[in-house]
Amino acid sequence: MKKMVCELCAYSVDACRVAARLGVDRVELCASPAEGGVTPSRATIERVSAIEGIDVSVMIRPRGGDFLYTDDEFQTMLADIKHAREAGATGVVFGILTSDGYVDVERTRQLVEASQGLETTFHRAVDMTADYEQAVRDVIAAGCTRILTSGGYDKAIDGIENIRRAVAVAEGRIEIMAGSGVVADNAARLAAAGVDALHFSAKRMVVGGMQYRNPRIYMGGSTSVDEFSLRVVDEQEVLGIFQQIGR
Repeated sequence: MKKMVCELCAYSVDACRVAARLGVDRVELCASPAEGGVTPSRATIERVSAIEGIDVSVMIRPRGGDFLYTDDEFQTMLADIKHAREAGATGVVFGILTSDGYVDVERTRQLVEASQGLETTFHRAVDMTADYEQAVRDVIAAGCTRILTSGGYDKAIDGIENIRRAVAVAEGRIEIMAGSGVVADNAARLAAAGVDALHFSAKRMVVGGMQYRNPRIYMGGSTSVDEFSLRVVDEQEVLGIFQQIGR
């Protein structure tokens, strides 16, 4: 039985250190969890890349929102790939669609070409497409290393049948990595779908150290976000996932 590769979605240097210590194979390094992940700073990439024993895939996403990018945004993505390589990353993560909900194959090919020497993951933009199986074929045609997918549903466990279909369509030509809502309780079922890797956050929120809190201001503009809580890695959840998949 092949080893199931595990990837942690990480938003801090400390989270990446924890991942390396626990034996996670790879991190997807992002900034801004409230936006679903955008490109982190070069300094953060450099510091994480210096951590021994873990691969680093950097999110290449110039903003939150949809995956239809302007020419200026596309040029930013190309530049960020260059910076990620220079900063020591081993891979990059991106996704780009057309306005009618299909993979932008030509631009994806250009991103893959710009990423020469790095692994390339097409992220969950694949789950936002009008034709899921065609999207898998298009990403294969564009030359990506792997696809991160929840099977076109909010949570991977709900999209497990589509994930199985993605594995069948792939026929080993591209890695399929299941992600979104992956926890110890469903990790074994998702692994049994035939995927090559599992992607999970294993997040836990803890109270920050600020004692004084100005009650009149919300820096993010929303009272629904607790600005005084910090995101950390739930180590027991990671170990629970490992146990369920026999690692």
